[in-house]
Amino acid sequence: MESLYADPDSCRGRCHERYNKQDECHCNTKCEKHRNCCEDYHMHCSKGERPLGEHGTRLAARSYWGLGAPLLRCLSPALHIHSSSCAMVLTPADGFSSSHDSITNEELLSISEQLFKVDHNKAQKSDITINPQHLASSAEIKDKEDHSPEPLYTYVNEKLFSKPTYASFIKLLDNYQRMTGSGEAFSAEQLKEQENFLQEVMKTELMIKLYNFLHKKSNTQEEFVSDLKEMWFGLYSRGEEEGDSSGFEHVFSGEVKKGKVSGFHNWIRFYLLEKKGLVDYHSHNYDGPWASYPDVLGMQFSWDGYFKEVGSAFIGCSPEFEFGLYTLCFIARPGKMCRLSLGGHQLGIQTYTWTKSTYGNNRKYIATAYVTSS
Repeated sequence: MESLYADPDSCRGRCHERYNKQDECHCNTKCEKHRNCCEDYHMHCSKGERPLGEHGTRLAARSYWGLGAPLLRCLSPALHIHSSSCAMVLTPADGFSSSHDSITNEELLSISEQLFKVDHNKAQKSDITINPQHLASSAEIKDKEDHSPEPLYTYVNEKLFSKPTYASFIKLLDNYQRMTGSGEAFSAEQLKEQENFLQEVMKTELMIKLYNFLHKKSNTQEEFVSDLKEMWFGLYSRGEEEGDSSGFEHVFSGEVKKGKVSGFHNWIRFYLLEKKGLVDYHSHNYDGPWASYPDVLGMQFSWDGYFKEVGSAFIGCSPEFEFGLYTLCFIARPGKMCRLSLGGHQLGIQTYTWTKSTYGNNRKYIATAYVTSS
């Protein structure tokens, strides 16, 4: 199946391409000198991805899936595993993500189906009506034209937003400056809102099930929540100013970098801004096979004049569902395609780690996470 999403902040498929000043970040051999490489440059361009051949075709590249699940688990920068089964020794680190076992592909398919079944706060079919309108061709995806005269959301039952996880999530969305390069400074109240959100999601069966799947007996829920707070809300620098971004801001609230929308993969955020007239839906290039919610949509839109070429999002899921799945994949398959199953339909989630700074004992922040069809 063709991928529904291509991240302009990624070097995936772009190694050694020629410099283009229109690009948000770069993947050529001089980007390190000029300090304008994409955040995953070393992951893709220093580990076997070869340059484009004639006519733009990709020459054969190494397949890291061929390493096998146990070794992939050892290589995971989010896990810090020290295991005799690993081909290399990594620094041990206490925390919820420490484990001597691998998370297999089969386990990922199983746990994702379990999380899908316990998303008790998701929207019911009668709670949301969307109007996808124009299905964009590959040529139309980049044309920035508004091919859909009507809003995407025809109806949303806003009683959903009174549920504790929704209400605490929504309070976080206006705590950020969307322009990268503008440092974030949180008030005591805003920091408390982060704590409240984590407390509310951890009350749900979904997040408890995820915690039980990931943790060792010697680890506590407090350690799990502490890691969640750092990996999602810890600040790092995408622009010139210190502490201007975080995983949560990028994925859920959205950012603007070099005149383009970056991140912004949340249906609630989209709906609330569309309702205010700040988001203009243009078209979609993918509509998932699910007959109920959550569903998946790949779409083109503009945010207060800034364009998003393809923004993928779950539609109608609870905040804890999206937060939980992205966390699962960041831990199990950081920087790689994480293949899951929801209601019998398979899909992928791609995550990337932030490579320029760490927290704790060399643990990684979330750079981005998004759903894809392959």
